[in-house]
Amino acid sequence: MNNTLSPTTTAPAPATPIQTPVTSHGPVPQAPSIHVRAVITWLAIFPLVAVGMMVVAPLTEGWHLVLRALVLTLVVVPVAVYLVLPRLFAGYGALLRRRNSCKTR
Repeated sequence: MNNTLSPTTTAPAPATPIQTPVTSHGPVPQAPSIHVRAVITWLAIFPLVAVGMMVVAPLTEGWHLVLRALVLTLVVVPVAVYLVLPRLFAGYGALLRRRNSCKTR
């Protein structure tokens, strides 16, 4: 196989540095790593499931396990996604901003 460029192909363009997007409120923060997102999500889901199981258990005593899980997740997932996770991620962002502002002093 010939590794040279043919006259019809061009060399790749040189890499340009990645620029951080800027809004009217300042630079857009980088998204947390997948590992941080997994931990924060677990911190939201575990307590909701634990409390939800204790609350739902007396009401669903004779129900099939799958039906119990369905009812529990119908409540826990929206609560986590719309109420708990946004607050946890906002808190994480505030923690990062405070840590970064302490480093720059």
